Amino acid sequence: MDRITIDLVSDVVCPWCYLGKARLELAIAEVQDAVSVDINWRPYQLNPDYPPEGVDHQVELAKKLGGKDNMDRAHAHLKALGAEVGIAFDFEAIKLGPNTLDAHRLIHWAGQESREMQSRVVDALFKANFEEGRNIGDPAVLLYIATGAGLSRPVIESLLAGDADVNHVLSEVDAAKQMGVNGVPFFIFDQQYAVSGAQPPAELANALREIAKAKAEALRNLN
Repeated sequence: MDRITIDLVSDVVCPWCYLGKARLELAIAEVQDAVSVDINWRPYQLNPDYPPEGVDHQVELAKKLGGKDNMDRAHAHLKALGAEVGIAFDFEAIKLGPNTLDAHRLIHWAGQESREMQSRVVDALFKANFEEGRNIGDPAVLLYIATGAGLSRPVIESLLAGDADVNHVLSEVDAAKQMGVNGVPFFIFDQQYAVSGAQPPAELANALREIAKAKAEALRNLN
């Protein structure tokens, strides 16, 4: 079975990233008999300038999108797309727009445990923000998510209290920008092929099949 590694550049306050994650999971399920996929979550910050205490999400997003009507239309569209893949977006519940630096630190620490642990933490962060309206910039919420995923509460509490891996996360965000990533989600397959945006599951499945086919052919040529 061919194995493909996907570096998925994402921010946990990006609704298209949540949608892209769900669509990717459907694509992986479609090709699972032929292709094995490993996902590494890479950080990106849509709002790096937000203060640690966060901002009024509804006000700031309306400004960014050119008014409340535009925001409401965008949310209605995303709700419909989310419903297709099992996401229950509740945009009205999101009161605070967080700075996601600490959330990305938590994702990094989870990844040091295992890809499965990282996946659980990413799942919980997206769900907490988009379906439960919880403040994922709040250390207490991050601790709750970490322990729920199976990470050590004392370890994560200690790490969050300091600045461990802040520079690592910021350097990865910067590296993504240097590569030309200016929007997320951004999928990098085997560090060679890039796909931008929350593509439909069929397109992602086709990409996985084509990359697996190309790898198999390259292997045959070597032999």
